Amino acid sequence: RSLWRYAAAIRVDKAARVELGEGWTPLIPIELPAGNVRLKMESMAPSGSFKDRGMAVLVAYLRAHGIDRVMLDSSGNAAASLACYAAAAGMHCTVLVPAHTSPAKVAQMRVYGAEVELVGGTRQDVSNAALARAETGVFYASHNWQPFFIEGTKTLAYEIWEQYGFGLPDNIIIPVGYGSNLLGCHIGFDELMRRGEIDRMPRLFAAQPANVGALVRAFEAGVTEPVEFTPEKTIAEGVAAAKLVRTAEAMDALRASGGAAVGVPEEEILPAVHLLARRGAFVEPSCAVAAVAYEQLVSAGTIGADEETVLVMTGNGLKSIDAIMG
Repeated sequence: RSLWRYAAAIRVDKAARVELGEGWTPLIPIELPAGNVRLKMESMAPSGSFKDRGMAVLVAYLRAHGIDRVMLDSSGNAAASLACYAAAAGMHCTVLVPAHTSPAKVAQMRVYGAEVELVGGTRQDVSNAALARAETGVFYASHNWQPFFIEGTKTLAYEIWEQYGFGLPDNIIIPVGYGSNLLGCHIGFDELMRRGEIDRMPRLFAAQPANVGALVRAFEAGVTEPVEFTPEKTIAEGVAAAKLVRTAEAMDALRASGGAAVGVPEEEILPAVHLLARRGAFVEPSCAVAAVAYEQLVSAGTIGADEETVLVMTGNGLKSIDAIMG
């Protein structure tokens, strides 16, 4: 009962796997003010976020090729996930994260044994620092650049398909930073269509905080490259990506599925965290962005309240406890 139930579709050496129980997360029904939805609880992954789905596969691939030192930049969850899987695989791990990263996430990385560097400035400044570090020779295990991370996140599509009795919901709303879950879903459902298992793709919607909505801006402008803008602070640090690496691919995923990108007002995010918690789902603010987007989409008539809609809950609320309670 893990993502490795789909091992035949994942191109990594079986002997190199580090299995910690990643994947096969619950799909639970809840009622929101605008209608009934299902939550895909990626927050219940081993390190507490969906990043484990991709990192398990990426680390297995690197391990199979003799890589024993890895580095990446992250807003928090990917760094914690790499620290987790690198520890289990016996790799040395260095992570660069924004100086304002949640203390809970930083503590988690350090407990796994990772070398943590706090970088001042914007999220893009952290990425730039990591790219410069990669030039020194350490392997840059970035979930934004490495394709085998997407080999893991595509299993999200397989699980939703299987958990729907080998059927499909009408819509999937995904909190999006750099877009690895969005791309994974698009690739996974596309592979299912190519195999003749499904005859359509669910509509994929990207939910982002309006303060840092890089994909929203590109979607609204009708372009396939990043749009220059000045990002503002958001409580949803897990999706605070101002310059996407795969903008064109993310746009293709939205358009091919008939979906869209939705910007969420900052002042609505924290109330949605508490709303979800009152339903029993304690998740980080990035997840709440999807819940607010659902309300907006139903209100606009884009999604019907009677349609089957899945909201992807990407991270555990304990990772952002200071922001939530602050």
